[in-house]
Amino acid sequence: MLKESEFSTLAQSVHPSATLAVSKKAKAMTAAGEDVINLGMGEPDFKTPESIAQAAIAAIETGKTSFYTPVSGTLSLRQGIVDLAKKLTGQELSVNQVVVTTGAKMALYAMVQALVNPGDLVVSAKPYWVSYAEQVNMAGADFVAVGDEMQGKLRVSDLDALDRLPKLIMVNNPTNPSGILYSREEILGLLNWAEEHNVFIMIDEIYGRLVYNGATFTSAMKLKTLADSKVIVVDGVSKSYSMTGWRIGWALADESVVANMSKLLGHMTSGPTAAAQTAAEAAVTESQEVVEGMRKTFEDRLNATYSLIEKIDGLTLAVKPEGAFYFFIKVDQDVLDRMQISSTLEFADKLLDAEKVALPAGEGFGMPGYLRLSYAQDQATLNEALKRIERFIK
Repeated sequence: MLKESEFSTLAQSVHPSATLAVSKKAKAMTAAGEDVINLGMGEPDFKTPESIAQAAIAAIETGKTSFYTPVSGTLSLRQGIVDLAKKLTGQELSVNQVVVTTGAKMALYAMVQALVNPGDLVVSAKPYWVSYAEQVNMAGADFVAVGDEMQGKLRVSDLDALDRLPKLIMVNNPTNPSGILYSREEILGLLNWAEEHNVFIMIDEIYGRLVYNGATFTSAMKLKTLADSKVIVVDGVSKSYSMTGWRIGWALADESVVANMSKLLGHMTSGPTAAAQTAAEAAVTESQEVVEGMRKTFEDRLNATYSLIEKIDGLTLAVKPEGAFYFFIKVDQDVLDRMQISSTLEFADKLLDAEKVALPAGEGFGMPGYLRLSYAQDQATLNEALKRIERFIK
C-alpha cells in the first residue's frame, strides 16, 4: 500500500462521498450473504422504462452508437431537452444553451471549474448535497453553507449577512437531503439577489418533477430568462425516469457558459456515451406518463413512511418533505447519550453492523446529528427497515 503523502494535495483533501461510502459497505455485506437493507443511495428502485431501453438497443443494433458524438451532446438530444424545457417552463432555448454531460454531477463539476477561481466564495444552504462542497474544494474555492437549518433553505437574509460577495450560489430545489421545496417567492428572491449583485446562481432541479401532496414546484426558468444572464439550471434523467445507471445530465445556461463548460469537457469526457444519449432522447421526447406513475408511487411511500417515522421515539422530523425521495431525520441527543454513541457517523456504522440497515449520516451533508433515509424502495422494505431502526434504538 502506497503512502497517502505520495498522492496529490487535492486527492488527499477530498472526502469520499458519504452516500457512496455507506452503500459500498452495504453492498459488500450483501455480497457476503447478509440481509442488508440499503437506504443509502438516491436511486429509484424502478427499472428504466422498456421503451427507453429499447431505443438504446435499437441504436446499438443499427450501428448509430459506434462513433464519437459532439462534446456537448447529440443535436437531437439537445433539441429534445430544449423542447421539453419549453413544454415544462415556457422558456424557449437554443440548442447552444444546452450541454449534455455524464450525469448531472459532471454538469455541476464542469460548471464549477468553468466559473470559480481559487479563493472565490461559493454559498449553499445547510444541509447541502455532499458533492457541492467537495467540488468547490477541488476548484480551490471557499465553500460556505448558511441558511435555515431546520428548513434546509438558503434565504436572502443569509446572503445579505455575508461578509463578501460570492462568485456562485448553489441551490437544490427540491433539496437533497431533506426533501424541502422552495416556494416561487423564495426562488425568485434568490434569483433577484444574484442578479442585483451580478453573481452566478445555479439551481439544481434534478428532483423538480418529483413533488407531492399538491405541492407546486417552480422552475427558475419560469422566472428568469437564461440568455444573457448568470442563471444556470442543472437537470438530468436519473431521478425522474429511473435512469441512474445511464449517467446523463445537462446544464442549461447562456451560450457563453455552455461554451466554456464544453471546452473543459472536451478534455474530460469528450461527451457522454452514445447509447445512453439515445436512451435519454427517448426519455425526454416520448410520453411523460412514466414520470407521473413513479411520482405517485413515491408520494404513497412518503406518506406511509412519514407516519411510521413519527411514531419512533428518539427520531424527529422538523417538517414533512414535499419533494425528492428523502427524509432527513434528527437523532435526539438523549438517544445518542443513552447508547453511548458519540456521533451519527458512529450511529450509522453501528446500525449497519447490528441491524443491517444502511443510512448515510448527516456529517456528510454538513449537519451532524442527522441521518438521511431514502424512500426509493418498496414499502415492505421500508417498513422492515424502520422496525430494525426502532429495535436498534430501544
